Amino acid sequence: MADQIQKIVTGLPDLKDVTGVWAVADGRVAQGDAAFAADLGIALARTYSTGKATGGQMWQFRSVFDHLLRLLATTAGPENVTQVLRLISLDEVTSRKLDRYTASLLASSHEASDLAAAFTGRAPEELRACLVHELVLRGVVVEDTPGIARWATSPHWSHHPLGWLPLTLSDVEGSADLPSYSVHGRSHSMPYGPSESRELAVIADARVPSAEETTTPSAATAMSRAVANWAEESNGRIEARVFGLAEPLDPESVPAALLTLGLECLHGAGKKAPLSVGVRPPAQAWRVLFAAASTGGAYNSGSYGAYGRLAAWQSLAALAGSPEGATVAEVEAHVLDCVWHDFGANTKWFDQVAWDIGLAALSSGRRRLSVLAATDTD
Repeated sequence: MADQIQKIVTGLPDLKDVTGVWAVADGRVAQGDAAFAADLGIALARTYSTGKATGGQMWQFRSVFDHLLRLLATTAGPENVTQVLRLISLDEVTSRKLDRYTASLLASSHEASDLAAAFTGRAPEELRACLVHELVLRGVVVEDTPGIARWATSPHWSHHPLGWLPLTLSDVEGSADLPSYSVHGRSHSMPYGPSESRELAVIADARVPSAEETTTPSAATAMSRAVANWAEESNGRIEARVFGLAEPLDPESVPAALLTLGLECLHGAGKKAPLSVGVRPPAQAWRVLFAAASTGGAYNSGSYGAYGRLAAWQSLAALAGSPEGATVAEVEAHVLDCVWHDFGANTKWFDQVAWDIGLAALSSGRRRLSVLAATDTD
């Protein structure tokens, strides 16, 4: 085995196609030899991950390493989990981003009992934190899962950003769109899209009270948390704004109000670009934000499940006007008191490809209207 691995490592830079290496690893894992795939990944990482041998990470290394990780992480069985942990704990490759990715892969493909190895043996703390919430999103009661419960309920990681999240799903989170992985890629639902997919709003002669913009930089950042990756890692644009209303706004008048706020995303909306809008349950708003955060936009992979869950709640909290320091339960109470709308229009601002989001939240007092719009294109 050592000779075969060394031969692959030595010849990798000269390969024009790495599918032959994939096939060798696939065959060994199919025969129950998961250690071969991990040993190969470790040998390749020690030779090529720092770029010292080539002046930069080769595409051959990136492709083969990712295939080996996916192969082990999506093949059921405790031994495969053990070998994944060996592979990602290597100093040459360990990173928070890799931990998040690996946690999503593992949780999608393995029984929780097999994943307990990540909490009892050597594994990055970031992987553990992500794995806990990837499992929660899939309905696993981690507090009742031997091997995981002790770590998940211990106070030592309460300072971690994910420690703010509860270990059970709320009613608002009941419809998370989770990816399906295989060794060859992933698929996932996209609960948003061009405005044509929404019903057209009937804009009556509604009385709309005067509005004053109250957006602060911190509020805009917080509202945008779920879609920030679209702008930072892809071609996305974001508009996040808050308005104070002089008088309570009737929820039925929200479509008319949206056209009076001077929103960049709705510039030109009207007869030539009809406004599409509809009232939606809070769970739908969370679902949209979670998908945007966890799966990303046109040219990125998002933050995966655990951090996608965190970003969705952070955006939802800011849109609902929850006070800083509120618990998730307190945020949910504010969210349920709001009236939620999704909206869109075929304006020049929206790319109208596949990644278009428009959300508006009218507060319980009906005198605060927050708006989040995002768009991305390939």
